[in-house]
Amino acid sequence: MARSKASCALAAGLILELGACSFAPPLKIPDVPAAAGYKETAPWTTALPADDLPRDAWWTLYHDADLNALQKRLIANSPDLAAALARYQQARAISDQASSGLFPTLSGSANAQRDRQSESKPLRVLGPNSPDEYRSYTLGVEVDYEFDLWGRIRNQVASGTAAEQAAQADLESARLSLQAQLADSYIALRGFDRAVALLNDTAAAYAKALELTMTRHDAGIASGLDVARAQTQLDSSRSQAEQALAQRALLEHAIAALVGESASSFTLEPRLVDIMLPQVPAGLPSTLLQRRPDIAAAQRRIAAANASIGVAQAAFFPAVTLSALAGYQSRDIGNFIRAPNTYWAIGPSLFVTLYDAGKRQAEVARSQAVLDEAGAKYRGVVLSAFQQVEDNLALLSHYRSAADSERSAVVAAQRSLNFATTRYREGAANYLEVVTAQAATLQAQRNALDLDTRQYRASVQLIRALGGGWSATDQK
Repeated sequence: MARSKASCALAAGLILELGACSFAPPLKIPDVPAAAGYKETAPWTTALPADDLPRDAWWTLYHDADLNALQKRLIANSPDLAAALARYQQARAISDQASSGLFPTLSGSANAQRDRQSESKPLRVLGPNSPDEYRSYTLGVEVDYEFDLWGRIRNQVASGTAAEQAAQADLESARLSLQAQLADSYIALRGFDRAVALLNDTAAAYAKALELTMTRHDAGIASGLDVARAQTQLDSSRSQAEQALAQRALLEHAIAALVGESASSFTLEPRLVDIMLPQVPAGLPSTLLQRRPDIAAAQRRIAAANASIGVAQAAFFPAVTLSALAGYQSRDIGNFIRAPNTYWAIGPSLFVTLYDAGKRQAEVARSQAVLDEAGAKYRGVVLSAFQQVEDNLALLSHYRSAADSERSAVVAAQRSLNFATTRYREGAANYLEVVTAQAATLQAQRNALDLDTRQYRASVQLIRALGGGWSATDQK
């Protein structure tokens, strides 16, 4: 008896020790060179240790009520975001399915049938005098449990969990992308509102200039050429206004699709708004690895691929399953549930593939190639992230300097236009000087508006490149 207990203890200890085995290689995230600081500079604040963007409302930095309302509608109604959420739920279900392999399975069965035996059946039930036809009623349960001796199931669970986390990061990446796209489109639309207002004001001024020129022409002071030039300026400004309205309409339709509305019924009334250019804490390149959901997703896919190698390696070793079943079986349903009708069976089973023509080895090679691909994609995502941050820092820095210069150009162009108009009224210059000054002034004003809008849009892309308000610690 003591020897039997010792043998059982030894067997249990061996199973537990083997159960700790895992053929997955140590997880190694590829190294990517990260500088101590960003090369490009911009007029932004230096990030402090606790200085993060708002978690779910980074767009509030622009202080625009319409944008805030649109972002809420995006979260509630976006079909693209709903599709991304469904993909995450699929990954979570697959992960839960893999986790179930860690536990025993319990199944039940019930059977009622009428049988006929062959007269020549070997070992006929109850001997040669047994009835040719009989009834059979069976009710039973079965428990099966696979001992995870080689870590196959645990690595499947690890791979599924990592894939679920990658899908969760993909969901956040899709959310951030859509939010940034909405903010970018909205800012561009408000830029066109300002451009249309400028062009309408300009057209009104040109109409007055045309009226003045026609009056002078009627008085014999101005030539027909001056009238034609004034008419050209007026018609050109009206044409530019219509072109700006066309571009605005396309942006309005795009915003409607983003927030899940029909473009035919969605309207954003034209409005001149002063959008605030936010101070974005850029942080350091090393922190970007924790701030970008797409980088987190690429990391988790490396972990999933790494665990899959362990699953493939475990296929070279036998699978050991313990099964137990019990129930009642009788030919008489009236006395079915009673002790003499019980049956049971318990015991282990072992399954091992002896020869498969290299199939398992090929699966290991495939799993290793998937890991190599995941590592290469991770490096590509990180390098692209660094590039995007540097790109938008550069755009912001240079657009800011260009906008300062362009504002000075607007002042100078307006002064030139005033001089030209005065000289024309006094008869000291022809209308060509006025036309030239008008064109230069309008172009400078439009350039100034465009540079302002470009700064706002570059700030949105910088926030997107920095990961918004997301952090790897937000993952479950």
